[in-house]
Formats: sequence, C-alpha cells, structure tokens
Amino acid sequence: MSEPDLFGSELPAAEASVESLAGAPLAARMRPRTLDEFRGQRQLLGEGKALAAVLAGEEPSSMILWGPPGSGKTTLARLIAKRGRATFVPFSAVTDGIGRVREIVAQAEVRLGATGRRTILFCDEIHRFNKAQQDAFLPHVEAGTITLIGATTENPSFEIVRPLLSRAPVYVLEPLSAEEIAEILREALTDEERGLGGARVTMEEEALRTLAERSDGDARRALGALEAAARLAGPGGTIDTEIVAESLQHRFAVYDKGGEEHYNLISALHKAIRGSDPDAALYWLARMIEGGDDGLYLARRMVRMASEDIGLADPQALQVALAARDAFHFLGAPEGELALAEAAVYLALAPKSNRIYRAWKEARTAARDTPAAPVPLHIRNAPTRLMKDLGYGSGYRYDPDTETGVAAQRYLPDDLEGSTFYRPGRFGFEKTLAERIEWFAARRREAAESEAEGPSAGDGP
Repeated sequence: MSEPDLFGSELPAAEASVESLAGAPLAARMRPRTLDEFRGQRQLLGEGKALAAVLAGEEPSSMILWGPPGSGKTTLARLIAKRGRATFVPFSAVTDGIGRVREIVAQAEVRLGATGRRTILFCDEIHRFNKAQQDAFLPHVEAGTITLIGATTENPSFEIVRPLLSRAPVYVLEPLSAEEIAEILREALTDEERGLGGARVTMEEEALRTLAERSDGDARRALGALEAAARLAGPGGTIDTEIVAESLQHRFAVYDKGGEEHYNLISALHKAIRGSDPDAALYWLARMIEGGDDGLYLARRMVRMASEDIGLADPQALQVALAARDAFHFLGAPEGELALAEAAVYLALAPKSNRIYRAWKEARTAARDTPAAPVPLHIRNAPTRLMKDLGYGSGYRYDPDTETGVAAQRYLPDDLEGSTFYRPGRFGFEKTLAERIEWFAARRREAAESEAEGPSAGDGP
C-alpha cells in the first residue's frame, strides 16, 4: 500500500494531478499549489513575518488560523504540510467526531513509527467542537503524535479552550482585497489546465472589477460566481456586468448574529451614535437588520444609548428610543424598521452627555461604601407616636410651602454631606440644569443665613 500523499489521499504525491480534480468546482481546481501562487495575507507571509518563518522551517508547529471564509486558511494549512513534508489529513468539526480523531491519531502513530513522517491534522471549523472535544486534541499535540492546525471564522478567545491556545498560536487572516481577488479571477480565466482558459471565455474589465468588489474578500465565493457566469456566457462567450449580477444573486452578509461579528457591529452602531454620525449610524443599523438581528434587541440597545450617552442633555432622546421600541413591537419588520432608523438618527444628532451615567456609578459606589449610613432624623418617616417621640421627622420643612420653594435642610447622610454625584455638562438641556442646580444652592444658602427672618425672596428657576 502506498504512503498517503501530502493531501491525505492514498495516491503517491506525483499522481495527485489535475485528473484527480476533474469535475471539482473551479475554486477547488484553482487552489494554489505553491506559495508563489498564493494571493493575500502579506501581513503574515511577507519577509520577516510570522507565517513566513513557519513555512521556512522544516518542522511545522500547531496553530490556529482565524479568518473569514475564502481567505486561504485551508490552502495555507496544505502548503505548510507540503513544506514540512508531512501527511495532511483534513477533518471537519461539523461532520466528524471524536471517533474520527482517534482513528487519525492511531494512523499518525503508526506512520511516525514506521516512516518518521509527521501528520498534520487540519481541523476545519474547530470552534464547532465543544470544550471537552477540543481537550481531546491536547495529549496528542503535547506528545508530538499530531500537529494540529485549526481553522475558524470565530474569535478563538471565545471559542477555543485556553490550554489549546497556549500550545497553538493564533494567526489572523484578513479578507482579500478587491485587487487580489481580481488577480485570482484573471488567472482562472486564462488557466487552460485547471481554469476556464479552454472554454475561451472572456470578461469585460468592468464586470471583473464588479465581481472582485462584490465578493467581499472571499476568493472561494468569487470563483464560484465566475464559474456560474462562465456557464451563463457559454463557450467563447463574454461575461458582462449583467451576467455577473445574475451569478452573484443576493449578497448575503458574512454575519453570525450570535458570534463576534454581532458584537463588532453593535459596537460600531453605538460608537457612531455616540460620535454624532447619522450616516454611519444608519449604515451599521442596516447591516445588523440585513444580517437578521432582532429589531427589538436593537431598540433596547438604543434605549441604553439614550440614557448612557445622551442622558439629560436631551431628555427627549429616551422618549424617542422608547417610542421606536414600541413602534417596532407594534408593526414588526419591515415597517417598524423605519422607526428604528428615525431613533438612530435622532440619537446621533442629539447633544451628548455621560454625566448621568457617571453620577449613577458614583452614587452606587457611595452606597456600597456606606451601606449603614443612617437616614437623617428630619427626613425619616414617622408613622407612630414612638417614632415621633424619638425625633423622627422632627424639624422637617415642606419645601413647597417656603417662599422660594427651597428650605435650608440637607438630605444626604452625615458621612456623605457635601458630596456631589451629578455634575451637568455644558451642552443641550444640561446647561439649563446646571443653572437650576446653582439657583437651588443659592436659595439654600440664603435660607440658612436668614432663617430667622424667613426664606429669601426670589423667582423660581
């Protein structure tokens, strides 16, 4: 029986030819065979970069490749195996289980003992394995029986167990640029051995640029659309922008509403509103809606933004956000989405203040630090005769009955007397609130100074 080749088949490497890819999708046929054919990821593969050093070495090490679909994770893993003369065994965490891992490890032990050849276990979608399943890799990685290369589209910090991360460094792949996608498409169009060169299909430059830009950095998607476009154009035909549009159909967003991209987008929406950019706020809101996010979730987040980032600089903001929530709940999608858009623009253009947010944090801290501070006697409740005899409520003045509506009395515990939690900002309605705070403080000082003669006269705020 022949030794498995670098790509995991039972054929010798020399026999792994184009014939073995006959009938395969264009993306599979055009998979780079050498590093020179690989496009993109210069931040990892350029001179002196992290993965360049790995590829230059003879012994490949375990690693996690994190990047979006079509960025080259599988291809890089294959090239690493080829450079290290290791057997490449693909494994899917979606369709395979622990039993298959045991089979691969057993074969790897035999191979290593008999030939000295190492095995690279390439685990695609490794984040689909739960924590216990991921732990199953650890002893075999530590023993050197296998070299694990995991591929994931999800943030490894959240999805990969810490012991595995400590043994397998993470390399971040980026979406390919439109220029890099265009280069891949040109190669596929002209390659007579693996690509579409034999069909003599041509492509208008504008159509090529359109396809490259609308592939969202995904080389596999771009090649799949090109193959569909070539079928529509027919042998010897020309691919134009209309054919490209037909081949692409609807561009689904690269989005997982339960994963990292969800939190990246809600962060972008929040920061666009905080930064008073209504266009960016509308864009990120639309991205989340198009990605399938729940409109009520977005409404709840905007209610939070109204309190956290706007506060009393514009009290109407909270009412607008709540109204948008109610409107979406009443109308549903898509009609209710317009209410969310209205709220996003209103919040973005409202004056900003986090003074309420900060005041509440300071008040909570003070409450935790002084959990037993007694309520001042004069503002205690006195429903019984005994309480009144003990001084509860004694000396309390009903502020509205005073001439200015402000009595000379305090309301904080003795330990916190003089504390200030809320400090209004200089914008929007808070400017008025600052004036009111000063007015009330002045009236209390005047009342304290001339209490024997009665409260000072003065107009209300």
